[in-house]
Amino acid sequence: MKLIIGGTEGAGPTQVRHLQVDEESAGQRLDNFLIRHLKGVPKTHVYRIIRSGEVRVNRARAAADTRVAGGDVVRVPPVRVAERPSIDTDRPAPAREFPLLFEDEHLLALDKPAGVAVHGGSGVSFGVIEQLRRARPQAKFLELVHRIDRETSGILLVAKRRSALVRLQDQFRERETGKTYLALVRGAWPARRKVIDLPLHKYLQADGERRVRVVAADDPDGMRAITLVKVQRELPLVLQPGRASLLEVTIRTGRTHQIRVHLASQEHPILGDDKYGDFELNKALQRHGLRRMFLHAWRLQFDHPASAERIELLAPLAPELQSFVESQSVHATPRV
Repeated sequence: MKLIIGGTEGAGPTQVRHLQVDEESAGQRLDNFLIRHLKGVPKTHVYRIIRSGEVRVNRARAAADTRVAGGDVVRVPPVRVAERPSIDTDRPAPAREFPLLFEDEHLLALDKPAGVAVHGGSGVSFGVIEQLRRARPQAKFLELVHRIDRETSGILLVAKRRSALVRLQDQFRERETGKTYLALVRGAWPARRKVIDLPLHKYLQADGERRVRVVAADDPDGMRAITLVKVQRELPLVLQPGRASLLEVTIRTGRTHQIRVHLASQEHPILGDDKYGDFELNKALQRHGLRRMFLHAWRLQFDHPASAERIELLAPLAPELQSFVESQSVHATPRV
């Protein structure tokens, strides 16, 4: 990171700054870039200035998940840094290790439980990465390669070297990875419906909460999103509508809430989804043991950042999801 000399507006400790992204920081998410360089500023405030549009990348508004590139200029509005960062309103992250699926000197893959954010921010004091850093104080470098929703369980990659982070993020950006989720949806999914190619648009509700919806193909705010669907099997449900489908869902694009919105748009919402789901069915399902969204990052394929060997990782269904499937699948019908 380079502070551009002469690139400030105003004076004193709370002035606008313009930070130039160096090659070492290239490929980082904007939120992570700012959190790293605004020491003493609460994460909640970092996310607030991003959402408000006060942070600009090359003079344009940018989202928290925007990837910065070498040479980009990031405008940072006046922020007041705490004089004593140790007295921060954010709760300190407790040390925590997570179940490992793979680890070497370049990266680790963990099996994230549902209900845990991958990082702090937006009302969350800490997430997986902060807890992992606290548990491994000797680690010189630990950075998220990608993210999955707080409500989703499954595979999450963490880089242990800057070179690994850049190479892995390049693969995600160029869509060279294979990401497949397991989702249990309402009703019998039509086996012929294998591709969903519908643009998505992010928007904010009146209360400021983020949502995503399907928009028309010619909508200027729409972002193309492609989801591939394969029926693994059908399950009987104790409750109406009486059937559910366990789907293998592979995403070709990584849009926010893509799987949830795409499946709901086909009138087959994910069971337990509290944003886009069947709310009455969800309430009933809670009484029958499903108390979370049934979405799990099941399989991930990528090239190892050092050896280029193709790696395939599998995370078994979380115990609470497996238990629910078993409770419903006495008379499950396999689908080919």
